[in-house]
Amino acid sequence: MQIRSDEDVVRLRQAVREQMIAIGFTLIDQTKMITAASELARNTLRYGGGGEAHLLKVGGSRRGLHVAFIDHGPGIPDIAQALTDGYTTGGGMGLGLSGARRLSDEFDIASTPGQGTTVKITKWKPF
Repeated sequence: MQIRSDEDVVRLRQAVREQMIAIGFTLIDQTKMITAASELARNTLRYGGGGEAHLLKVGGSRRGLHVAFIDHGPGIPDIAQALTDGYTTGGGMGLGLSGARRLSDEFDIASTPGQGTTVKITKWKPF
């Protein structure tokens, strides 16, 4: 799904919520994943100039939800610094990336300055 406006962020939050409910996640885990996805979608919009999000339900012996955020913006020159609590380039609280990492079971980020950023998060349903 495209992330080009605040309305797209709202639609993404709803889609994540629907998928989490369909998989059978608790309200607490739903809230964690929706919050993480919302933060990353806002980052995609604000810092990446927009982009896209891909949702994938993972089935089999382990069930979960995987969400990837992709933009072709300026990229992040220092990922380690960007993941530090309180670091911000936009005047916010600096908790978006680090918060999303804490709220997810799996977190992966790749960025190339001048080419863009991809952030992937996964939440696994406990057995």
